[in-house]
Amino acid sequence: MELINSQIVGEGKPLIILHGFLGMADNWRTHSLHFAQEGYQVHVIDARNHGHSFHSPEFSYALMVEDLIRYMDYHQIASAPLIGHSMGGKTTMLLAVTHPERAERILVVDMAPKYYPVHHKVILDALSTLDFTQIKTREQADHQLGKFIIEPSIRQFLLKNVYRKTSDELGLRINLPVLKDRVAEIGTALPTGTIYEGEALFVIGGKSNYVLPEDIPLIKQHFPKASEVIIADAGHWVQVEKPKEFFEITYQFLQKR
Repeated sequence: MELINSQIVGEGKPLIILHGFLGMADNWRTHSLHFAQEGYQVHVIDARNHGHSFHSPEFSYALMVEDLIRYMDYHQIASAPLIGHSMGGKTTMLLAVTHPERAERILVVDMAPKYYPVHHKVILDALSTLDFTQIKTREQADHQLGKFIIEPSIRQFLLKNVYRKTSDELGLRINLPVLKDRVAEIGTALPTGTIYEGEALFVIGGKSNYVLPEDIPLIKQHFPKASEVIIADAGHWVQVEKPKEFFEITYQFLQKR
């Protein structure tokens, strides 16, 4: 079985970071450098069908947890703190409740253990309209996505997936056909009755609707030691929109005895 790709930065105590749906390890470059400066060896993971990791017709949280355990075994990481955003947050939660001995503590960014209905259709449909026989530059790709997606920040996030396959052909890093076909997997709830007794912090965007006040009891059911921090004026991409506050909160949690 193939190993998922990662970017490893720094020397010291292992720290694992998992990106969100349609993201990649590059999204966490700045934060990973900051954590490395604080004495961590940071492993920023590309999930299967994302970034530089392998493409597979199979896609689920259970498989992403298996990929992560295999990766930790390969790198001889018995246990480590994990940070996960959105889809990466759900993967982090599932690893913690199914392999608690591998999760030293977890920090989940703007994600709850609940079921989420499919809500990426517009984005996936927009990406499907990128015809790289006609589109030859990132600017042209941005113009095409702009017909469907108004927010420049979302387009810039998606455009990180566009890369040069050959000198005259662009392509997408993500495995778009599989992610479109299996998008419902992203909304899967954590299995009922599963519990992680370790330290857990949920960092929530004050302007995001991903984690609502009524979700807190379910978080506590699965993670009895969980605490929550709301970062005001941050949307779903908390770590991008409020990087200084996010780093300070995260570093304090990682250092907590």
